Amino acid sequence: MKIHREGHQTIAIIFVMLALALFFINYFNPSQSPVHYFLYLVSVIFFLFIVRFFRNPDRPVTIDDSILIAPADGKVVVIEETEEKEYFKDRRLQVSIFMSPNNVHKNWYPISGTVKYYRHHPGKFLVAWHPKSSELNERTTIVIQREDKTEILIRQVAGAVAQRISCYANDGKKIKQGEELGFIKFGSRVDVFLPPKTKLNVTMNQNVSGCIDVIAEL
Repeated sequence: MKIHREGHQTIAIIFVMLALALFFINYFNPSQSPVHYFLYLVSVIFFLFIVRFFRNPDRPVTIDDSILIAPADGKVVVIEETEEKEYFKDRRLQVSIFMSPNNVHKNWYPISGTVKYYRHHPGKFLVAWHPKSSELNERTTIVIQREDKTEILIRQVAGAVAQRISCYANDGKKIKQGEELGFIKFGSRVDVFLPPKTKLNVTMNQNVSGCIDVIAEL
């Protein structure tokens, strides 16, 4: 299992903290007991969960400009036409994917094109499925323009636990479908804003896999 570079420091810190905690427990109470064994087990399980959270799967993509692939693993929690207030300032079709702590948290570009707009916004840490999290939480906004001038907006949204969004986009960057967009630590979501009446290939509460499932036909 490959580990994402965003997890190296976190994994090292967690390992040191757990090792120190177990060391002091044994230093002050060296007699082994069921409580000690329970703490060992919990520590190992927690550490393995953290390592697994930062897994970094390789998912090769056959580029197809006629489709928009899932930018993240998770569950579809929003499908609605809404007012996109930051960039388009008009009605757009929003599809949101919620990533639980059990999902892969690597994000991918769903289409090929050029990054026309990138912004990082500090904000609150509401639960990621909250309707207002897309506007109030810490988030990044990335607009990709295809060769036919169609523009798609992607928004990474931090959740109640997530305290860091890593985004590798920048203005003017040429990107390809399936390339790495970024990583969000712990619970979070990714929103995609599409032209109205776009034909969708997903339904509410559907579980999708990044780079594998098709969100829409363009």
